[in-house]
Amino acid sequence: MNNPKVALMTFGDARDHEWNNLFRGLTEPRHKQIIEYFNKLPIELHALEEVARTKDQIDAQVDALKTAGIAAFIVHLPCWTAPNLVLCGVQRMGLPTILVSNRHPGTHGTVGLLGAGGALDQIGYPHLRVREGFDTPALGEKVLPFTRAASAVAQLRGQVFGMFGGRSLGIDTGTIDTMQWRRQFGVDVEHIDQLEIIRRAELIEDEPTGKMVAWLEEKMGSVDYDGSKLTPEKLGFQSRCYLATRQIIEELGLDFVAIKCMPDLANHYVPQCISAALLPGPYDSQGHKKPVPMACETDGDGALTMQILGLVSGGQPTLFGDLSYLDDENLTIYIPNCGAMCSWFAGRSSNLEENLSKIQLRPSFRPGGGATAYFKAAPGPVTLARLSRREGKYVMTIFTGDAIEPSPEAYEEFVKARGSHQLPTMFVRANLNFDELIAEFGSNHISGTAGLYVEELVHVCHLLDIQPIVLAN
Repeated sequence: MNNPKVALMTFGDARDHEWNNLFRGLTEPRHKQIIEYFNKLPIELHALEEVARTKDQIDAQVDALKTAGIAAFIVHLPCWTAPNLVLCGVQRMGLPTILVSNRHPGTHGTVGLLGAGGALDQIGYPHLRVREGFDTPALGEKVLPFTRAASAVAQLRGQVFGMFGGRSLGIDTGTIDTMQWRRQFGVDVEHIDQLEIIRRAELIEDEPTGKMVAWLEEKMGSVDYDGSKLTPEKLGFQSRCYLATRQIIEELGLDFVAIKCMPDLANHYVPQCISAALLPGPYDSQGHKKPVPMACETDGDGALTMQILGLVSGGQPTLFGDLSYLDDENLTIYIPNCGAMCSWFAGRSSNLEENLSKIQLRPSFRPGGGATAYFKAAPGPVTLARLSRREGKYVMTIFTGDAIEPSPEAYEEFVKARGSHQLPTMFVRANLNFDELIAEFGSNHISGTAGLYVEELVHVCHLLDIQPIVLAN
């Protein structure tokens, strides 16, 4: 997990008489306590030993803390302090801010909290207010989602998205306005012709290709060669495409990507299913690696949703698929993808062998042949989301559920309905109003990650001027 970098400052009353006779004894012990409290949580805390009381002290502490590459600012107000000085510190820091005070009746902390919060409201500075003690996990439970969101937004700015190819299969919701991304998210878009993958694949040497094919044959649950659609040569070329894509990602410094694939590559070369299975995960034939979210069919907003999910979760693998079928009777959503899904979800294990052993490389029915990475996603909680636009403004639809193992009867009905066209699928039980989901959801594609991150995503939305739409009964 990548822990958020967080700065903490405790503000004290600047009046010497009040400080020495009352507030010092209430403020300094709580300054030490809050540092001890947050040092036990999954954040990288940066704080100085002294309480900041004067304008000069506030400026000096802010300037010292900013050098650590901070993503969020915790303003600790254990007692009364002048709101104008708090605003000086907040504006000088210029980061997403949390005001924290306590519930003790003798500290005047609520007065300090509301004085500073009201002043921030007057200048339109968004912030979170928390009033909790150090004897409860509630303080961390309220603060941590905001710090994760702030860290995600900070990391997103300056990142580069690799767009391989153009619109796929007429899917308008996969298209993006690149300069809107620049303005709203701080993300650069690098356009790359997807035939660059093919050109480079043909230059990949035999040794790394053979190593990767052998690794797939050894680690996957099965490789179902059929002598026609799926052959060692076809799998080898898919492996070359994956290695070529990794080269491009490394050379161009791409943080997340989307590849058109269909119909061009899937029909005339090979589908990019090995890339879709491995790029968003933490491993490949070369060992451990950083996950790189990849959306299929050049879905930019789908890829950006994956990246945000990965960032708020501390770098976890992410999934991409179709919101394909709603089983109203069992409140289950079927989320397949066109030929692959991040392989980590096959077992949800830190052990790659455990994940890959559950995957079958089946012959793709696409004209180009090659492999489809087939599996049923392992059970566990999941957060699902999707960025989409309404008249040019972004919204994010968010909900949670549990990936489940369908009953044999339900799965048999699924196979019967789908016929021989079997794809990797996550079956998600979600306690939602499906009519509301149909009315609100802005794409045929959906993104997700393991765990529960609704609060984090809502905070991200508020920080990025996105309207959050949280679905739940």
